[in-house]
Amino acid sequence: MNNQLSQLSLLELSQLLEAQEITAVELMETTVERYRQLDSDIKSFLYFDLDESLETAKKQDSLERKSALHGIPLAIKDNISRLGKPLTCSSKILAGHRPPYSATVVEKLEQAGGIFVGNTNMDEFAMGSSTETSAYQTTRNPWDLERVPGGSSGGSAAAVAAGIVPAALGSDTGGSIRQPAAFCGVVGFKPTYGRVSRYGLFPFASSLDQIGPIARTVSDVAFLTELLAGSDSRDSTSLDSPVPRYLEQLQPRAEGLTFGIPEEYFGEGVDSDVRQIIQQTIETLKQQGAEIKTVNLPHTKYAISTYYILATAEASSNLARYDGVQYGYRADEPDDLIDMYSRTRAEGFGPEVKRRIMLGTFVLSSGYYEAYYGKAQKLRTLIKQDFDRVYEECDLLLTPTTPSTAFKLGEKIDDPVQMYLSDILTASTNLAGLPAISIPVGQDSKQLPVGAQLIGPALSEQTVLNAAFMLEKQSQWDAKIAPVQA
Repeated sequence: MNNQLSQLSLLELSQLLEAQEITAVELMETTVERYRQLDSDIKSFLYFDLDESLETAKKQDSLERKSALHGIPLAIKDNISRLGKPLTCSSKILAGHRPPYSATVVEKLEQAGGIFVGNTNMDEFAMGSSTETSAYQTTRNPWDLERVPGGSSGGSAAAVAAGIVPAALGSDTGGSIRQPAAFCGVVGFKPTYGRVSRYGLFPFASSLDQIGPIARTVSDVAFLTELLAGSDSRDSTSLDSPVPRYLEQLQPRAEGLTFGIPEEYFGEGVDSDVRQIIQQTIETLKQQGAEIKTVNLPHTKYAISTYYILATAEASSNLARYDGVQYGYRADEPDDLIDMYSRTRAEGFGPEVKRRIMLGTFVLSSGYYEAYYGKAQKLRTLIKQDFDRVYEECDLLLTPTTPSTAFKLGEKIDDPVQMYLSDILTASTNLAGLPAISIPVGQDSKQLPVGAQLIGPALSEQTVLNAAFMLEKQSQWDAKIAPVQA
């Protein structure tokens, strides 16, 4: 039974718990066993709380079920706060830090009966596309241990793909949920900006960051999004808008919808295998009664430049608080205050974080602000207007999630530009604040997962989820398991 449990979705496990065919303790023991068997190779977790997870599971067995999440093990990205639990953002500068509060998303899922078992590895401060910039370890892709799981939420995606947990939370600033979901063959959803509270998320770029779920199926993601969404007085950017019953209203629908296919997302750099599988996905949409329309988003070519100016500018501001004074790492025996500041940051931050802080400080500096940051803000408006124009004639957009499938460890880590281009198909949606999902729709010639991305207008989560649900049913991907699970 244990091996079978690791292959089931969140909602399938919930049904077994509801029917009392298994207990929360039995499910947690399976999770712990799976972690012990696999994570020494995959390295998806930075911190795993064995004892407390089992104790919480025992407690949940003695309580009345609160929701379908009751007794379900979950993982959380290492940049989302849990009261008193280790949190480092995969950076030495936060070594030993334990937040004095929990994030809103943590409170919501724990109140629903979910059990967080530990923190997953990530790129340092979410800055990276491969989980190789972590200060502590390199996570590996369960489909091929010589390949990256994507980033920055690589640990969360790998933990779900390996069957250690049925679902995990990630954060998405320029594709950090969707890109690793595509590389690891799981479902990753970035809701509309403000749909889910960011309170308790350690910020990278506050106008771009969004928390979202990673799971095995679209149904699981719909269920979790419903729990996570809603306004929050502690996050002034959260939207005060009613939350639909995403799971209850989930239906496999493409008929009557118009899907835009942006030419700019199929240009040079997209692998032939990826292109072919997405073309097959387009044919599936046609067969299901959808209308397909070629569209243009002309300012897409500026998206990566715009993103890396705005994101680094916000990072420069947000990361100024890590100075060794109040919490986190502090340099030993500094000569004076300035020496403590400079050495703490030099020793505590890794190369990629330093690179982005310096770039962000430069684009905000006197004499360069308008030339870089000011222009990038104007381009962000133009990119959003491109989407607004297209949605006058289309319901959703369909694109590849990534230009290629998972690349090899070390392949791009020394070439920042090539690494940044990994986000070329995902960053625009963060700039425009739109909901987007990545779902696995096939495998390339190396048997690596290929992800399709669906992008909708603001607050169109239900339409996005319904279309993704239809594609999932047609591809039957939810029956596929990463090789590490065999």
